[in-house]
Amino acid sequence: MAWRALKNKGIRVSHKLLQGHALGSASVARLEDAVISVSALFRCFSDFSSTSPWQKASYRKHLSDQISLRCFHSSPALLARGDGQFGLRTPKREKYVRRENRTQPPVEAPYVPPKVKTVTKSSVDKTIDIFEGMTIVELAKRTGESLSSLQDILLNVGEKVESEFDPLSIDIAELVAMELGVNVRRRHSDEGAKLLGRPPVVTVMGHVDHGKTSLLDALRQTSLVEKEAGGITQHLGAFVVSMPSGSAITFLDTPGHAAFSAMRARGAAVTDIVVLVVAADDGVMPQTREAMSHATSANVPVVVAVNKCDKPAADPERVKLQLASEGLLLEEMGGDIQVVEVSAVKKTGLDRLEEALLLQAELMDLKARIDGPAQAYVVEARLDRGRGPLATAIVKAGTLVCGQYVVVGSEWGRIRSLRDMVGKMTERATPAMPVEVEGLKGLPMAGDDIVVVDSEERARMLSTGRKRKSEKDRLRKISEGRTENEESSEEQEVVERVEMPIIVKADVQGTVQAVTDALKSLNSPQVFVNVVHVGVGPVSQSDIDLAQACGACIVGFNVKNPPSSVTQAATRASIQIKIHRVIYHLLEDIGSLIVHKAPGTAETQVAGEAQVLSIFELKGRSKSKGDDVKIAGCRVIDGQVTRSSTMRLLRSGEVVFEGSCASLKREKQDVETVGKGNECGLVIRDWVDFQVGDIIQCLEQVVRKPKFVSSESGAVRIDC
Repeated sequence: MAWRALKNKGIRVSHKLLQGHALGSASVARLEDAVISVSALFRCFSDFSSTSPWQKASYRKHLSDQISLRCFHSSPALLARGDGQFGLRTPKREKYVRRENRTQPPVEAPYVPPKVKTVTKSSVDKTIDIFEGMTIVELAKRTGESLSSLQDILLNVGEKVESEFDPLSIDIAELVAMELGVNVRRRHSDEGAKLLGRPPVVTVMGHVDHGKTSLLDALRQTSLVEKEAGGITQHLGAFVVSMPSGSAITFLDTPGHAAFSAMRARGAAVTDIVVLVVAADDGVMPQTREAMSHATSANVPVVVAVNKCDKPAADPERVKLQLASEGLLLEEMGGDIQVVEVSAVKKTGLDRLEEALLLQAELMDLKARIDGPAQAYVVEARLDRGRGPLATAIVKAGTLVCGQYVVVGSEWGRIRSLRDMVGKMTERATPAMPVEVEGLKGLPMAGDDIVVVDSEERARMLSTGRKRKSEKDRLRKISEGRTENEESSEEQEVVERVEMPIIVKADVQGTVQAVTDALKSLNSPQVFVNVVHVGVGPVSQSDIDLAQACGACIVGFNVKNPPSSVTQAATRASIQIKIHRVIYHLLEDIGSLIVHKAPGTAETQVAGEAQVLSIFELKGRSKSKGDDVKIAGCRVIDGQVTRSSTMRLLRSGEVVFEGSCASLKREKQDVETVGKGNECGLVIRDWVDFQVGDIIQCLEQVVRKPKFVSSESGAVRIDC
């Protein structure tokens, strides 16, 4: 019927499409509408080519309206369904919500600070190389920032850049990188510069008391070792030695104590050759291995000097075997490391050592740029009362001239004077020459680089940027440390520790760092050594005020005794001031103070043992006195038995019972303690099952303090 109804209206529909499906009147009406719409669309397509432009526009509108009216499915099953409409359903209109009257006053809500955007890839630990004349495009690629952000920073620092391909000075590039929070590494090119030969820089390293300073004294014919406190080197010294052959060699003398590891690392970083001094009667020691690792990490060649060969117990062959077992390829065994046997006391073998050093320097072909701004490295810094901050530096390239503006780490200044290691004034310093720089505004850190800048304004700007960058890094490390502590406290129970604040004062900056590192190595699970302040110079009244505010102990190393006014103020405030000149004595003194302040660990130990010989039973007692009692007749076989202690009953080596002592008598008298070899009667509360041969142990609670441990190499620790 449906097929005939559509055919009568002139609509051709496939009979197979409707076969097997019964369509109602509603479905026929929907199918009729759909077929008529499609037929109209096809007629539009057929007449579209012969129409005018304005008619085409109306046809397009008619097509879009027809297509948007309805989309149908040709499935017979869907056509047979009489419920719902075909095609996509139109979305329901949401309910209109009337907005509030804008004349109403705003609701006062508490301020919620915006969340800090977490950067997926942090640039804090990123380090890039910068050089003179690099463009903004190159700097943007290395920092990973956009050109617009770099141009904004350049405008803030007062640098006018017309094009993104204009060259930048290395100082401006560092300022931009610091504003972005990126670490920089300055690279200097020697292209076009005149390179001349320079003296080698030789660092003497080795274990403590192996004769490093004595060997240097023998080379330059001085007696510096007699001036050192305790007979050991505790500073990093730089000297220029004129050899008998006429050549000059710059020597760096490093301490051998375990506390001065940072000094040895600085010496290896600036040197050309490392002289490894090993005592022939002692052999390879821990600091010897550490010196070898420093030289290996710095990629510096090594010359071995076997010292103290004049002693009767000297065995150089054993030392060579030990060095070979540590991985050093000696010349005698087919390697390239020279070994020289010397004696600093007898002054033998010094000419062979000089020959070995000059040969190694000739193989390395050491040359440096003489002209242009200098590049120098600070090996030590100290504070002089009359001259102010002084920095001992070694020039690596260029020429350092008096009157230049320099930036040293985060400090800046204008060079007022240059002095060599003898104390003689000089106008300029050439490569491989150690000098003492005077004129800085503040005390730099040992290991900082000296950068020569053009003007005072540039020096101030660079110093301010570095200080701001270092402060940000310090705060970041503190926050990271707090986060790690919070995470560890969530995972495990935090052990209560006693804090011991300490103020460190020393004569030079390198010693301050060494003493601080040594004190921090004394941290233990019971005592936390907190270095609240460090400084160079004698103990002053400001140190007393700070120590009084935080309850700290003041430690002075190689400084003068404080004046009487400062000492009296410390006595009134009950502040301890400990002045030492030898690192051994300082660490032992602070170690004993830490042990005394540590709370200790509560432990249970056996104070005495008694053996049960017989058993006595008291029967027929009144109700007021309680039930029957069994008494163990014992003899104390070790230590002493105390009534107030806890008793542990052992039978055949196993613990049977543990409880308090109810009664302890000797010869019918109540006693508190019974010593070894005496007999007694003992009653344990809530226990009556004694047997002959049982062992009764007397337990007592003791507090075990930690121990201060010092090794032969000088390394110290607190053993809990």
